[in-house]
Amino acid sequence: MTEGKALTIGDCVHRAARDFDVQGLASPRLDAEVLLAHILKVDRLYLYRNPEEPLTQEVASAFQSLTARRLRGEPVAYLLNRKEFWSLIFEVNEQVLIPRPDTECLVEEVLKVCSDAATGDLRILDLGTGSGAVGVALAWELRHAHVVATDISPGALNVARRNAGRHGVEQRMTFLAGDLFAPLSEKFDIIVSNPPYIRTTAFQALPPGVRGYEPAAALLAGPEGTVFHERIIAGCPEYLNEGGWLFLEIGPEQRQGVEALLAAAAIFEESHFRRDYAGLDRVAAAKRKQASWTR
Repeated sequence: MTEGKALTIGDCVHRAARDFDVQGLASPRLDAEVLLAHILKVDRLYLYRNPEEPLTQEVASAFQSLTARRLRGEPVAYLLNRKEFWSLIFEVNEQVLIPRPDTECLVEEVLKVCSDAATGDLRILDLGTGSGAVGVALAWELRHAHVVATDISPGALNVARRNAGRHGVEQRMTFLAGDLFAPLSEKFDIIVSNPPYIRTTAFQALPPGVRGYEPAAALLAGPEGTVFHERIIAGCPEYLNEGGWLFLEIGPEQRQGVEALLAAAAIFEESHFRRDYAGLDRVAAAKRKQASWTR
């Protein structure tokens, strides 16, 4: 940069995109545009319309700080403190897993079951809520439902509460601190969870931005990646109403193991699996049997 000559919008985007590309980041130009638009509080279209606009030293320094963090691998969602999920904007930070588009399949499967539900009270349990993305999305869509969300992390619960408030569903959500079912004493019509499901042996193979920044406790689940699936399924006799549904996000290679866990539980009358938009197994769904009465 020449002494006395301010950097322009175009300069900053070009240089950052070049550096991101050299670093091997997946979407260098997009990342550069999103970060600068965030600092300027404008949309990306503004950047295209005003490439010659000079930037103040304050803006240039703030942008340099964010680009340095991105070059170290920090996810864009953490840099912005937000992530879109289900067309809603969620606050995120390093206390919570960043919501993934694949998890929208989990919400969709719950809504398929609930679309024909009566307009009376529907009790939904979101286990390991994290940012609250799944629970808040369901409360947003199902105005007759009450969602109870649990998480072992107080920091995650604080983020989830703020997200519920952001989207106006806090009056129909309850947040409880504890390990899975530990803080509960009631049954639910729906139990839903996106639990940790990464095998511990696969941790080092995760992308650096995931491995280095997202909470390991929200990712890792034992040698097969199904520790939490097993615990949740084991809790269903006590916490899932008869005729109620269980929905679990799974890893693509875990269908057979989760299928076996559901069968071994011997309380479900039907189950099915849903693939994500890449064609990979992503959601397990199972309906609990109704009680049978004999004379």
